[in-house]
Amino acid sequence: MLVAASVLGYLGWTSTDTSVPASGYVALVLGVVFSLVVGVGLMALVFYSSRKGYDEPAVLIREPESDAEEGQDRPR
Repeated sequence: MLVAASVLGYLGWTSTDTSVPASGYVALVLGVVFSLVVGVGLMALVFYSSRKGYDEPAVLIREPESDAEEGQDRPR
């Protein structure tokens, strides 16, 4: 699949003699850099949250029952 993708990419790149202006290359570079920054940032957040324990399952912590609530009828 890699060879087929490479051949198709090469044929697509060389099949025309249209030139790309400098602004097109600048936009391409900026898009790649921005995508890398977003990807690295998101992966850093994944590792940070994993190490700090934010990914642990939620645990219900019940409040202790006080003496004032004993006289009330509450379903259990």
